Amino acid sequence: MKNKSIIGEAEDIQRAAEMVRLGARMQMLEAETKLSRERLLKIYKEVRGMSPPKGMLPFSTDWFMTWQPNMHASLFMAFFSFFQDKAGLKGLDAIIKAYHLYLDHVEAEAMDPVLSLTRAWTLVRFFDADLLQFAPCTSCGGRFVAHAYDPTHHFVCGLCNMPSRAGKTKRAAKAAFAEAD
Repeated sequence: MKNKSIIGEAEDIQRAAEMVRLGARMQMLEAETKLSRERLLKIYKEVRGMSPPKGMLPFSTDWFMTWQPNMHASLFMAFFSFFQDKAGLKGLDAIIKAYHLYLDHVEAEAMDPVLSLTRAWTLVRFFDADLLQFAPCTSCGGRFVAHAYDPTHHFVCGLCNMPSRAGKTKRAAKAAFAEAD
């Protein structure tokens, strides 16, 4: 019996270290492991070399509705759904695998990640709480993150109906300036 608890603690330590490497906040670590706050603080400091940031986690579904976060959230949720539905992974395992795939994808496209691991975890929790849902785009057929219970029969995604300021980031402006020289 003691060996099972030692193995469970070792697995929690490994999971906590991986989550910290991926940028998880303390609230996520506390919710997803059985380790004490003191132990998690030690792991965080060991992995990151500094104390964790303080403050509350963002709690707003509206953040996921703005153009760029919505595209990234929709991509992450597609990966998460795949790992749940096709690979049989559940919970944190599916979140971590989907987040790794998300990071690989945005890196391959030379983009900066918009979602942190904690935001991705919060996104999944919003889906679980029926605060968010997928809405099919009537133009391209893709599935995008939308508020739950919003009418979606005429939904058009942010890629098919791109806002005028979309993609006007500081990074894009620097790249355009560099090309002009």
